[in-house]
Amino acid sequence: MNNLKRLDLNLLLTLDVLLKEHNVTRAAERLNLAQPSVSVHLSKLRNIFGDPLLLPGPRGMRPTARGEALREPLRQALDALARAVSPADPFDPAKATHTWRIAAAGYTDSCILLQALSVLRSAAPGTRLAILQISPSHIARHAEQGEIDLAFHKTEGAPPGLHQRVLFTERFVLAGRAGHPRLKRRPTLSQFCNLDHVIMSPEGGGFQGVTDEVLSALGLTRRVVLSVQNFVFLRSALASTDLVAMLPSRLACNDRALQIVEPPVEVPGYEISMLWHERVHRDPAHQWLRERIAGSV
Repeated sequence: MNNLKRLDLNLLLTLDVLLKEHNVTRAAERLNLAQPSVSVHLSKLRNIFGDPLLLPGPRGMRPTARGEALREPLRQALDALARAVSPADPFDPAKATHTWRIAAAGYTDSCILLQALSVLRSAAPGTRLAILQISPSHIARHAEQGEIDLAFHKTEGAPPGLHQRVLFTERFVLAGRAGHPRLKRRPTLSQFCNLDHVIMSPEGGGFQGVTDEVLSALGLTRRVVLSVQNFVFLRSALASTDLVAMLPSRLACNDRALQIVEPPVEVPGYEISMLWHERVHRDPAHQWLRERIAGSV
């Protein structure tokens, strides 16, 4: 360790060439240095290692036992260093074996990743995809520690310090089971408030949301009779009962089990963004993944 602190890369490069050429003049030519500079480097190396390293011989210089022992590990170390600092290779999806880890809470797994899955499988068949349920408050920490590659979140309130790319703007529709007797046409505001509503509560147990805030500003309330934590149960509840729900349009519109109508009250929509950490921002593989996902929504 003491020797390592005294070394610099130029000295190691000089030693590597000297051990190949066995000649100070030829080493200087290969290194594009003056011969005295190479001699100075060799003097410093001898002092650091406490060994002559190379000795004069009848046909140039010959390495000592210490010099010979350094030859192969030095070459391997310099090769590894050259690979480490060389530009990243272009990403080839056909040969990739990555395991992508993506945090997709709520309904983003079905309306984003499900759309991208066929593209990913076709272009990069050797890769794997892990879809994780992570609390929004933990996204930034997991991304920083390399435990996830991407996450999806509403643009408003997204964890700070992460790169963002807006994927789409979402709006709300009123949904109930196909053939719902009270959704044959757009209900009036009074009819809407008297329906039995289901609400999505990610944190669990909530009975109020953005729709209730809009109604409250109008001096109205609706009847929320069921609070759930995931969209899978919510959709099943709608399909098998006369309950209704305000759903993101991308979740509801392609479900044949549901009847969709425009709500009688305008509820603000929101943006969904893709999030990632600076540590992977310039990685060619990660850039490829982001472009495939963004292009599929």
